Amino acid sequence: MDRTDYPTTPERGHEPEPHRDPLSGTPGAHPLGVAGGALGAGMAGAAIGGAIGGPVGSLAGAVVGAVAGGVAGSAVAERLHPTVEREYWREHFVDRPYVEKGSPFEDYEEAYEFGWESWALHAPEGLTFETAEPQLQREWEQFGAAKLPWSRARYAARDAWLRLEHRRTPPA
Repeated sequence: MDRTDYPTTPERGHEPEPHRDPLSGTPGAHPLGVAGGALGAGMAGAAIGGAIGGPVGSLAGAVVGAVAGGVAGSAVAERLHPTVEREYWREHFVDRPYVEKGSPFEDYEEAYEFGWESWALHAPEGLTFETAEPQLQREWEQFGAAKLPWSRARYAARDAWLRLEHRRTPPA
């Protein structure tokens, strides 16, 4: 088996509890997902609205974009449970063919996180790991690479991406 084609082993039959709001206890609370989506879409809405309708259009575009982005950001966050993913990989990483014998989880942890976060960002755009990989490699080499070079980190990042791809449908 080619080392780039190893199968991922998605967890079967277990879906984690939804994130809950720390104050009200209601499911679906994702302040970071909402904030990230609102900020990005609000900025885009302001730019588009400003180009079309001047300052008033900019304000309207920012408000509409922020609301839509907040909803989309929450949807992405609801499909991704970082705590569950981290615990899954902590338990299963030693069985992966790319892990060097005796390596601690911490050597691969950042690459797994990069993989699941990249899935949440790029899968909704219709990208696969392979189509996103050139960009992912640039991002890893610019911001990551704390413990592993991309030539080794890509296997863990791909594994985390594929686990989510097999378990969930990306948000629209």
